[in-house]
Amino acid sequence: MKFNATNVRASASAADLIFEALREAIFTGEIEAGEHLRQDALAEMFNTSRIPVREALSRLEQQGLVKTERYRGTTVTSLSVDEVREIFEFRALLEGEVIRYAVENMDDATLDVARRACDAFATETDSAKYGDLNRDFHYALYAKAERPYHLKIVNQALDRIESYLRAQLVLTNGMERARREHLGILEACVERDAAKAAQLTRDHILGASASLIQFLEKRDSAK
Repeated sequence: MKFNATNVRASASAADLIFEALREAIFTGEIEAGEHLRQDALAEMFNTSRIPVREALSRLEQQGLVKTERYRGTTVTSLSVDEVREIFEFRALLEGEVIRYAVENMDDATLDVARRACDAFATETDSAKYGDLNRDFHYALYAKAERPYHLKIVNQALDRIESYLRAQLVLTNGMERARREHLGILEACVERDAAKAAQLTRDHILGASASLIQFLEKRDSAK
């Protein structure tokens, strides 16, 4: 198991640091689906006790990123093609409504933040940053929705498929399409056209889903 571990013995937030490190490693694929996470090995890697490790794993399980089974321990979860499709469909429904609410409340400052996020995503050349920058852009637009529970659920859904989103952007030529579609969504927001922004957001998410599923099915059939 290879990923960046931090010495957290002296940290007051050891569980937070372990959680973030493991979460990022799962997102990037450094820790693969099906891999076992042993508490004693993780405690040694992070130079801490098993207590913060246990807490971090519990938080990962709450997000659906790992599962703990009696006698088998903790493993990184994987998603079937059908599960990936369903999560994207759910995102399209929810995020379309979130941006509709947000457009009604958008001001110039919000749009400036979104525009900078859009530019940062469009000009980034480091594929390791694509996922975070993609999320920054969408969240900049969703900020004015004034629906904290909606955004909490959106965040959980994104966490669940983060590694798949990064794969879609990198492995299916998704960046070019995403750049173009982000500009369209941003322009609809600038025009304060909530219905158009909602439709473009749904189309954007479902289009990413279609290309990812096509890639996953091709990959699986080649095994």
